[in-house]
Amino acid sequence: MFHDLGLTEKHRTTGRRFEIDGAETARTFLLDHGYSEADARQVWYAIALHTTPGVPEHLAPEIGLVTLGVETDVLGLDLDQITPEQIAEVTAAHPRPDFKNRILDAFYRGVKDRPDTTFGTMNDDVIAHFDPAFRRTDFARVILGSAWPE
Repeated sequence: MFHDLGLTEKHRTTGRRFEIDGAETARTFLLDHGYSEADARQVWYAIALHTTPGVPEHLAPEIGLVTLGVETDVLGLDLDQITPEQIAEVTAAHPRPDFKNRILDAFYRGVKDRPDTTFGTMNDDVIAHFDPAFRRTDFARVILGSAWPE
């Protein structure tokens, strides 16, 4: 429920990844409502890592489940594992009018003023989609430009 709150005006910062903003919001909410630090930390990890492919599925099941849900909902991954009847039931309860364009717009509005936080994430793809002048940080150039002496 909290995984994209870091995209919203109320819960976002300009210096951190949106995932961290959402994770911090969820952690604070849970602690304020009597949950243990351990439970709040698990939720923090699930939200902080939900856009990091290849990692969450190796952690606690709850952490992997958030990523799996997001990948199915937003990207349509493994949608063939859900029956047409189940898809119809979900979309009847939760219609998706122009979802693809609207989610891209929400991502863009949530990260456009913090482009440096998108390095190494899918979020730089979103900025590049909307802003043709955007130049991604190049990981190889970061290594080659390191101040470490050879």
